[in-house]
Amino acid sequence: MQIDVILGLQWGDEGKGKIVDYLANDYHIVARFQGGPNAGHTLKFGGNKYVLHTVPSGIFRPGLVNLIGNGVVLDPIIFQRELRALEQAQVEFKSRLLVSRKAHLILPTHRWLDAASEAHKGKAKIGSTLKGIGPTYMDKTGRNGLRVGDISLPGFRDLYESLKTKHLDLLKIYTPIDFDLAGEEKAWFESLDTLRTLPFVDCEYYLNDALRQKKRVLAEGAQGSMLDIDFGTYPFVTSSNTITAGVCTGLGIAPQQIGRVIGITKAYCTRVGSGPFPTELDNPIGEKLRQEGMEFGSTTGRPRRCGWIDLPQLKYTNILNGTTELCMTKIDVLNSFAEIAAATQYQYDGREQDQLPYDLCSTSIEPVLRHFEGWQCSLDHVQHFDQLPRQARLFLEAIEQYLGIPVKMVSTGPEREKLIVR
Repeated sequence: MQIDVILGLQWGDEGKGKIVDYLANDYHIVARFQGGPNAGHTLKFGGNKYVLHTVPSGIFRPGLVNLIGNGVVLDPIIFQRELRALEQAQVEFKSRLLVSRKAHLILPTHRWLDAASEAHKGKAKIGSTLKGIGPTYMDKTGRNGLRVGDISLPGFRDLYESLKTKHLDLLKIYTPIDFDLAGEEKAWFESLDTLRTLPFVDCEYYLNDALRQKKRVLAEGAQGSMLDIDFGTYPFVTSSNTITAGVCTGLGIAPQQIGRVIGITKAYCTRVGSGPFPTELDNPIGEKLRQEGMEFGSTTGRPRRCGWIDLPQLKYTNILNGTTELCMTKIDVLNSFAEIAAATQYQYDGREQDQLPYDLCSTSIEPVLRHFEGWQCSLDHVQHFDQLPRQARLFLEAIEQYLGIPVKMVSTGPEREKLIVR
C-alpha cells in the first residue's frame, strides 16, 4: 500500500481539515506530519464547530487511528486543552490517538523566546503565531531539543532545566516582555501527565508495518506550501517543510510510498501576517472576500489578507508537491460577485512571466488578471458537478486547463456534507 497526502497549495487556511474529515472513512490511519499548534483545522458537522491544532482531523471518525508524527512540534498545554474539548464532545480517543516519541516538545520558554523575538523585530515582524514553533524547530536542528520520548527518561527534569537555562540566556539579548514563567511551567508539567496517558510509538516502524499490512494511511499537512521553509516566501514562512517531501521526513516513510497527492486551494487566496501576496486586494473587494469568507484566523483570530486566486503560484506549488488532484474550497464565497478574476501571469522585470521570482519579497510584481463572469446564486443545493452554474463550471475548467490537474472535489460550504466529488 501507499500513503496518500492532503496538503495546502497556498498560504494555509485552505480548508484541509474538512477534506481530511470527509475522506477519513476510506482510511485506517490519519497522520499529521509537520507543524504544531500554529495550525487551525476547522470542522463543522452536527450543528457544531470544532477547531483542531495538533490532533489529526480524522479524530471524529469512530475507530480510526490518528497519529501525531515525529515532524510535529507539540505543546503539552495546548494539547491538553484540545483533549479536554474532545472529552466534552464525548469523542473516545485514548486508544486511537498515538504520539511519536520523536516529536519535539514546545517548552514555555520557547513561547517566551518567540514573543520576545517578534517584539524585537518591530515593523519587520514575520507574523508569528507566537506559539513557540520557530524556537522549537531551531532547537531541533541545533540538536538541543526535548522530545516526547524524553519525558519517560529518569533524567528528564535535568534535560529540561538545561534547555531552559539556555533559553533564559538567549532572552537577555531582547527587550524584556511580560511572561509568567512560574505559572506556565506549573501548567506545562501538569499537562505532561495528560500526555503520558496516550500511547507513544516509533512512527517510522508503526507506519511501515501498517503499510505492509495493507492498511490505508492518509497524511495530513498543516499550513500551506507557500509557507514551506525552503520553497515558501522566505523569510515570511513557517519553520517546517509543508510540501509532500515533508511527509517522508515527518513520518519516516520512503518517497516511493507516496500515492495520491490531493492539493487544496481556495477559490480565491488568503494569507495571515506579513509577507508578499501578489494578488492581494487591499480594497473593498478584498474586504468583501474577507467578510463573505469569514476570513479570520482559527488559531490567532487575526483578519486574513484576501485576493484573487493566483494560478502561477499554484503551478509552482503543484510542481513542488507532485499534485495528482485538486480540491477547491470556499467557492460559495464568490456566490454574490458579479465578476471574479484569476491571475494568469506576473508582470516583472519588464515582461510577463508565469514563474515566481527568486525573491518574491523584494520584486515588484503586477498580476495579469483574467476575468470571469460570476454566477450570483446560492450553491447550497448543488450536489453534482453538472448542477453547478455554467459560470462556475467555466471558472473551474479554466483552472484545470491552466494547471493540467483535475479538480476532483469542490466544497460549497463549511459543513461536512457540502462537498461535490467528481
